[in-house]
Amino acid sequence: MPKLVVDGKEIEFKQGQTIIEAAKEAGNTIPHFCWHPSLSVSGNCRVCLVEVEKMPKLVIACSTLAAEGMIVHTASEKALAARNAVMEFLLINHPLDCPICDEAGECKLQDYAYAHGVGESRFVEEKTHKDKRVPLGPNIMFDGDRCISCSRCIRFCDEIAGAPELTFVKRGDRVTIVTYPGRQLENPYAMNVVDICPVGALTNRDFRFKARVWDMSANKTICQGCSRGCNIELWVRNNEILRITPRQNDEVNSYWMCDHGRLNTFKFVNADDRVDGPYLRREGSLAKVGWDEAFAAAASELKQFNKNEIAFIGSAFASCEDNYMLREFALNVIGSRHIDFMRHSDSNFGDEILRKNDITPNTMGAELVGVTPAAGGLNFDGIINSINEGKIKALYLIEDDILSANPELENTLAKLNLFIVHSSNFNKTTTLADIVFPAAAYAEKNGTMVNFQGRIQRLMPAVATLEQDRSLDGMAMSRLDKFGTRFDRWAKGNKRDVRPTWKIILSLSAAAGYKLIRQAQANMAEDIFEIMSKKIDAFKGLDYDKIGEKGIMLKIDVAEKA
Repeated sequence: MPKLVVDGKEIEFKQGQTIIEAAKEAGNTIPHFCWHPSLSVSGNCRVCLVEVEKMPKLVIACSTLAAEGMIVHTASEKALAARNAVMEFLLINHPLDCPICDEAGECKLQDYAYAHGVGESRFVEEKTHKDKRVPLGPNIMFDGDRCISCSRCIRFCDEIAGAPELTFVKRGDRVTIVTYPGRQLENPYAMNVVDICPVGALTNRDFRFKARVWDMSANKTICQGCSRGCNIELWVRNNEILRITPRQNDEVNSYWMCDHGRLNTFKFVNADDRVDGPYLRREGSLAKVGWDEAFAAAASELKQFNKNEIAFIGSAFASCEDNYMLREFALNVIGSRHIDFMRHSDSNFGDEILRKNDITPNTMGAELVGVTPAAGGLNFDGIINSINEGKIKALYLIEDDILSANPELENTLAKLNLFIVHSSNFNKTTTLADIVFPAAAYAEKNGTMVNFQGRIQRLMPAVATLEQDRSLDGMAMSRLDKFGTRFDRWAKGNKRDVRPTWKIILSLSAAAGYKLIRQAQANMAEDIFEIMSKKIDAFKGLDYDKIGEKGIMLKIDVAEKA
C-alpha cells in the first residue's frame, strides 16, 4: 500500500483517500467542521488547513488526495496560525451563549475555540444578528446566530435522506439556512441533522433545555423501533431517559437512525402507567400484591388445567433470553406444545434507507430460540381459534399487547379462564389479565436480540430498578461493569419494582416445584445466554464478550429465517 508521512509518522493509505481520511484511519484526527465521513466534501470551513511540503500554500485536508511520499504537517507554525485565524473569523459573529446552549459540552466550536482560538476577539463592532428560535419542522429548532454555514445539514438531506428540504440563502455574513418555500424539515430522518451539527444551531425540540450533557449518562444499546436494530445511546438523568442518539455501526446503521426510533421507543419507559409490582385480579379489578403471593397464585392456577388447555405466546419485543425461558417453561414445566408469537408488520413503514416493515426488534431471535409450535402444537392463529372453541382455557403472554394490534380479539381473550401477562406498562391487554407480572423494559435489562440480517446484538441497561439493587448485594461490581452496566445502586430517581421476564419465569417454575435451572447458575442474563449457546446451534461458541458492543453475524441462512 502507498504511504505518506503525517506529523513525522509514516502511515499507509488506500488509493483515493484524502489526507483527513488517511490520518483519521491512523488515529490522527485533524480538526474539522464541515467534513463528515458519510457526506460529500464541501471544503467550506477551512479549519482542516494543513501544510504539505513542496506545496506553495496550505491545503485543506478534507479534499486534498493523499499521495505517495507526501509529507504533511498538521501542527506546524503556519498550519496553527491559519487554524487560529479561521477560528477567530468563525467566532466574530458567534453569540456568547454557551451557558444556555443545548450543545454545550459536546460542541466542536467550543472545543476548538479552547484548543485553537486566540482567547480574545479583536472585533469590537456590533455582531451580525440573525433569526433565533426558528422551527424548521415539527422536531427541529434553528438558531441562525450560531450557524457556521458548514452545510452538513443540507448535504445530509440531499444525500442520505434523499429529501432536499434545506438550502442557503443570502451571501457573506448574512448567509443563513432556510427550508424550501412551502416545505418543512420533516423527512423520516430529519433529526440526524441535530447530531451532525457541529454547533448549537440545530436543536432537538423534544430534548431542548431538559439537561446538560455532563449531567447525563450515555448508555449503549439497540433501538426497538424495527428489525434493523440501530445501534443507539440512551441518555439518562435521575433514572429517566431524556433522549436517544445514534451510535456508529457501519454494518447496521452507519451514523444514522430514524425519527420514529428516536422519539417513540423510550417514553413508555418513563411513563406513569408502568406496571410497578405484581397484580392479581380480585373482585373484578387488579390489585397489587407481593412477588411471592403472585408466584404462588400463578403456579396454583396453572395446575388447574390440562397441559393441552394451556398456550403460550412469546414476543418479538422480548429478548432471546426471555423467549428461551418461556419456551423451556412451556415444554418442560407445563408440557404444552402450543407456543408461538405474534408477528407485527407495517407495509407503510419500511424504506430503502434503514426502516424495515417488521416493526419488532427480535423476530428472528424468537424463532431461533424455538418460540414456534412444537410437534403437534398450535401456532398463533390456531391458539386464537382454540380459545374461541373452548379448547384453550389458559394463556400465558409475555411482553406484547395483543389487543392494541388486534382489537377484534377482545371477546376471544375474555373467554379465557386464566390469562397471565408479563408487561412493562398497563395496556388494553392487561385490562383482561388475571395475573400481571411487571416486566423490565429493554432499557432496564441485559439481553440479546437478532436483527433481520442475522446479526445478534446486545441490550444493555440504562435505567436502574429495585431488582438490580437487590442483585448488587451479592455480586461484585467488577462483574457488572464487565457487562456494560453504567448506572449505580445509588442512582437518583424512581426505581420500579420490575424484573426481566426470564427471571420471573425462573421464579415461577420454582414456585411450581420445578427448577428449570439451578438458581446459582442464573443470576444474570449472560448466564441464560451461556446455557442457550450450548443448546442452540446458531449461538454455539458465543458469549456476551464476543458479541461485544456492535454485535456479530450468526452463521445461519437468513433468507430461510426472514
